[in-house]
Amino acid sequence: MKQILLGNEAIARGAYEAGVKLVSSYPGTPSTEITESIVQYERIYCEWATNEKVGAEVAVGASIRGARALTCMKHVGVNVAADPLFTASYIGVNGGLVFVAADDPGMHSSQNEQDSRNYARAAKVPMFEPSDSQECKDYLKKAYEISEQYDTPVMLRLHTRVSHSRSVVELEDPQDIVIRPYVKNVDKYVMMPGMAIKRHVIVEDRMVRLAQDSSADIDSVGLHTITIKSQKLGIITAGAAYQYVADALPDASILKLGMIWPLPQDLIRSFASKVDRLVIVEELDPFLETEIKAMGLICEGKSLFTLQGEYSAKMIRTALTGEPNPASVVSQEILPVAPARPPVMCAGCPHKGLFLALSRLRVQVTGDIGCYTLGALPPMAAMDACVCMGASIGMAHGFDKATDGEASTHTVSVIGDSTFMHSGVTNLINAVYNQSRITVVILDNSITGMTGHQQNPTTGLDIRLRSAPSINLEELCRSIGVTSIRILDPVDSRLCQTVIREELEKDTVSVVIARRPCALIPVGKGKKEDRTVVNKDKCTACGSCIRMMCPALTEGPDKKPIIDWDICNACGLCMNLCAFGALTKGGRKS
Repeated sequence: MKQILLGNEAIARGAYEAGVKLVSSYPGTPSTEITESIVQYERIYCEWATNEKVGAEVAVGASIRGARALTCMKHVGVNVAADPLFTASYIGVNGGLVFVAADDPGMHSSQNEQDSRNYARAAKVPMFEPSDSQECKDYLKKAYEISEQYDTPVMLRLHTRVSHSRSVVELEDPQDIVIRPYVKNVDKYVMMPGMAIKRHVIVEDRMVRLAQDSSADIDSVGLHTITIKSQKLGIITAGAAYQYVADALPDASILKLGMIWPLPQDLIRSFASKVDRLVIVEELDPFLETEIKAMGLICEGKSLFTLQGEYSAKMIRTALTGEPNPASVVSQEILPVAPARPPVMCAGCPHKGLFLALSRLRVQVTGDIGCYTLGALPPMAAMDACVCMGASIGMAHGFDKATDGEASTHTVSVIGDSTFMHSGVTNLINAVYNQSRITVVILDNSITGMTGHQQNPTTGLDIRLRSAPSINLEELCRSIGVTSIRILDPVDSRLCQTVIREELEKDTVSVVIARRPCALIPVGKGKKEDRTVVNKDKCTACGSCIRMMCPALTEGPDKKPIIDWDICNACGLCMNLCAFGALTKGGRKS
């Protein structure tokens, strides 16, 4: 049977067909739909882990115990999971173990363009890279075979375009879930220095064998494909870049790599000998190019293409032939340029009132990863720095200690509830232990919002929406040693301002929990009869409500607000901010 699947859905299907027993992941675009799609396969145990390191360690444990296991993350999540990944390479596997890393060239939803291939090389593990949904399924299944055959974790690298593109996939019957026998083996599974030294020898030998076998058996080990056409031009590529090359250069000879680490050196040398000009087409780092040049082969790559962003068929054809790809050229009369539309928080977003308060206080704000990162943009413009998941509290502590406490009276850390559970807790422990004077605001919107509303340890539900224990943020903070904990509704922006000002005056770590559910989940949706109405007689057209940039509120011809009742979520923020009482409840019930 055939079915049209997203690349991520095909990965989930591959896990099902491969007899995977356990999946533990942390949501991160563009990888999130993999684990969400696993939910439909009841026989697979799946979970949202508190972070990528935890997910990786759960999968490593399941593998050692004999089950096939999978952990999925976006590229920056590999940074968090790197510690177990590197040592799991030495330990090897019992049941097959696969790490999926979804890279994001073009930074559609990421803070950098990190290239996960570098992790495969550094950790000394094989890596596959599919170019469409069928290959997503096939390569994942092959990864488990390679994992168990060569006693190694395997990485599978995705790309935003592969993860989120749909193509036809041939479905197959699933294998039985098999739990391999577990035998205690301290030399293999306990990485003390004496054992690790011996395992390192095994790792290096394994990589040599994989490279040799990948060259010799391209169909069942490397999954490489070779198309010989024109002798004038040969392209070496992989993944999404292959699709662009195939479209742009139909006459070129192409070596498409399936396993992109370790490289099949003999196969590459053989292909290079058949073409006059060898070009490497790869997005982000010159990973393949550097390795192929180190083999002593003459090739071109990043001298022709950029290190930044995504490629396209037009770009590749223009770079190598000087001609645009006719199929990629569309008249601007057919597709006019879309008007600029800056990103804004959703109508009814619980974070907006809090950030407006921070803006009025003119404090320095160390921020974090999530929807609330938009607090850095107008109209709030209330975030000074954002680095990575969970860093906001540590940065605020750094502000405090760098200025011997002077910054403590005007520095606030802002972090979401899911991000706090991911990696903010440890920073809060550190700040309390080292006697910092900072104010931490936890934006508790009762969900993991930015990646599409996944559950987390604070929501009371698991990945299959079954009842689960719920972490109480107040009690957690109190157990760490936080003595001042305030809870408020962020829609009351004036109260937020007052409370944060009071907490900034305290000579200790204080926590403010700004609690209101996300406006896009059922419990966060306001009542229709509470939607905003405008009393034009009271309105002075001061523009304060317009400057909120709420999608449900626009400026009319008379400079007074117009409410879009289809969008208004009845949060009440605009009503709280109006100094003249011109905005009140009373939207139509229909």
